[in-house]
Amino acid sequence: MNPILLISIIVGVPVLLVIGMYNRLILLRNRINNAWHQIDVQLKRRFNLIPNLVKTVKGYVKHEKDTLKMVTEARTQLQKAKSPAEKAGASNMISSALKTLFAVAEAYPDLKANKNFMMLQEELSGTEGKIAYARQFYNDNVMRFNTAIQRFPASILANLFKFKQKDYFEAKGNEKEPVSVEF
Repeated sequence: MNPILLISIIVGVPVLLVIGMYNRLILLRNRINNAWHQIDVQLKRRFNLIPNLVKTVKGYVKHEKDTLKMVTEARTQLQKAKSPAEKAGASNMISSALKTLFAVAEAYPDLKANKNFMMLQEELSGTEGKIAYARQFYNDNVMRFNTAIQRFPASILANLFKFKQKDYFEAKGNEKEPVSVEF
């Protein structure tokens, strides 16, 4: 066998493998970024629906100020959040606040019959489903990426190029509990 060809194979194959591993890690990282932006789109959608919901509910539930305040504060937290972890926490607060608001609304038949409220509730419910799907998609991509950077030999390349594990978008502590409302 030709020595130049042999040297080319010995050097070329590992170089191609390293390039392939590096490109795969870049692809996985970009999928995570894309998945996060999909969550962000849905969070912004929900963020924009909340003021209309609060306005509709205010007229009916004047003495439920704490519930409305909780929804408004959660929305403000989401607006201030910068990192994915902060947005995840704020998103979980909003979900909890909206569940409480909808549970309180059950006690007001006129509110439940209001077409605007029904439309907003349906819209928010659909958005919550989209957020849940986007979170699952994001977490699936985080799992793939984290697994890829932990496996040998890609782990060597990941350390060399400073690929760090990504955090999951998850509910914390009491956010996993069902919301209870007492009248």
